[in-house]
Amino acid sequence: MINQVSAIIVNFNAGILLSACVNSLLNCAHIQQVVVVDNASTDSSLDAISQLSRVNIIRNSVNIGFASACNIGLNQVDSELVLFFNPDCSLPSGSLESLIDCLYSDDAIGMVGGLLINPDGSEQAGGRRLVPTPWRSFVRAFGLHRLETRWPRLFFDFDLHKHPLPATPIGVEAISGACMLVKRQAIESVGLWDEGYFLHCEDLDWCMRFRRKGWKIMFVPTAKIVHEQGACSRSRPVFVEWHKHKGMMRFYRKFFQHQYPGILMWLVALGVWFRFAAVASYYTFRRFWHG
Repeated sequence: MINQVSAIIVNFNAGILLSACVNSLLNCAHIQQVVVVDNASTDSSLDAISQLSRVNIIRNSVNIGFASACNIGLNQVDSELVLFFNPDCSLPSGSLESLIDCLYSDDAIGMVGGLLINPDGSEQAGGRRLVPTPWRSFVRAFGLHRLETRWPRLFFDFDLHKHPLPATPIGVEAISGACMLVKRQAIESVGLWDEGYFLHCEDLDWCMRFRRKGWKIMFVPTAKIVHEQGACSRSRPVFVEWHKHKGMMRFYRKFFQHQYPGILMWLVALGVWFRFAAVASYYTFRRFWHG
């Protein structure tokens, strides 16, 4: 049986990558339609796909953020399976089939993701990961994950891409919003994306909520997705970092504030904004230095 999939792409100035992304999806037999929600792009990325069949373009007058755009796309589709896919990704032949097979292998599986790879074939971070709790983020920020071999339970890194690649699908705490294949039934159970996030951490939020509702999340190593990571955000790195760190704080407060004493959450917030100040200063200096 052919399981029809609706793909949702949130676009913002993806350039020629958007066309490559859409065409890779249209080449998959399971794709019923592709919905491109454009967040007020100022480039010509939509031109090459505007006349394609099975492609529905929704043009927002302003950039409303990733989560809100995903929800707009969801309101336009009624298929049993929904694929959220970044415009800087492309889907090699056979990958979608691997994701679908895994998703239907267990009624309790609500979401699956694939192996995110760089154009050179190396694995990216984020495709399989643990939830970055405040403690795990502290471990990462201060390099304590290097102690993982001696005290793995205490200093475990939340990104799993440096671990051996499994041969078969495995359950994980979180996958990347760059590629999420989700059952409609699970979405109706969990609810829509949290529009309180503008950019970054909304995928972690959704993964947390899926698991709290009892849905399994699976990583499928045979489903490769080529990801030109950061292609849509390179022109505004400080803007992206601001919303990334703001999203981190929303995520921590929403899911972990009750587990941590007030002073510790205050230290977490201080660390998050100190990191943002350092990163923003770096990008600002680099831009000034290079003119």
